[in-house]
Amino acid sequence: MTNSIEQRKSEHIQITLNEKVTGESISTGLESFTFVHNALPEIAFDEISIETTFLGFESKTPYLISSMTGGTALAETINRNLALAAEERGWALALGSTRALLDSDGHADSFLMRKYAPSVPIIANLGAVQFNYGYGIEECRKIIEKTEADMLVLHLNSIQEVIQENGDTNFKGLLKKIEQLCSTLKVPVGVKEVGWGIDGETAEKLTEAGVAFIDVAGAGGTSWSQVEKFRAKDPIRRIAAEAFSDWGIPTAESIRLVRGKIGNRPLIASGGMGTGLDGAKAIALGADLVGFGRSILKEATQSPEDVLEVMKIREMELRMSMFGIGAQTIQELKATPRLKER
Repeated sequence: MTNSIEQRKSEHIQITLNEKVTGESISTGLESFTFVHNALPEIAFDEISIETTFLGFESKTPYLISSMTGGTALAETINRNLALAAEERGWALALGSTRALLDSDGHADSFLMRKYAPSVPIIANLGAVQFNYGYGIEECRKIIEKTEADMLVLHLNSIQEVIQENGDTNFKGLLKKIEQLCSTLKVPVGVKEVGWGIDGETAEKLTEAGVAFIDVAGAGGTSWSQVEKFRAKDPIRRIAAEAFSDWGIPTAESIRLVRGKIGNRPLIASGGMGTGLDGAKAIALGADLVGFGRSILKEATQSPEDVLEVMKIREMELRMSMFGIGAQTIQELKATPRLKER
């Protein structure tokens, strides 16, 4: 079991780096929005602040490194580079699925990032479906204890599990189990998709169950049906995966649907984020944090310095967006009336 998980994680990294894994004929929807330029912003660029708070944590930026990987030798290098860069720039850090951490100590170090990122929020990660396959509250406690994470996010990946060989496809009764976890675990519990988005009604049910935050992880970025297509040995699953290349709720739409149902509860926007301008649009649509994943994966395989360069660019793009509309703070960006649909 452990070797198969490690092999799968290694294949996921290589496929995501080297193959076309974005969906076909679907985008984030962020290109449908534009900011109305303010020629007289009446603010000083150097005084723009991108600091924010999330669930009580002070953060230098509204940015998150989205959950990507863990459980392999390469994943340890990737996560270490990401953690070092996150600590320097003040980005929150989400870990890849920690199931491998529970199953084996072989590559435990690929998840133990607190020593590299002592001050930023770290979010541990587990598939919600694992609650139907022998995992429970005690396993979640162990994950938090081992990773020293500040929060736990449960990922929902139903379509991926169907295409994945020996995938876990029993999603029955999970809402009640999520509710039990939320009422028991001592750290905030969130829920995220993996690239197909979350609708408003589902988000509402989750928050009523006690979920502290929602990460929409919308369509328009990495499609995990496309990723698993490249791994599939079964021709039925491989061919069926193609039919889902445009599946999902675009990120922009998912942000609006979820924000419309969960009030002021914390919301993370991820899924196809490529620039700081994308991030600014997502925040103006209703996001509190913006998650970047595959767009920094290549740099993460190389060095912390390469990751830092990308981070600085994303931060500059956000500041420029704010300058262009006259928003001096993230709160002003959230409240701007200058985001329009094209």
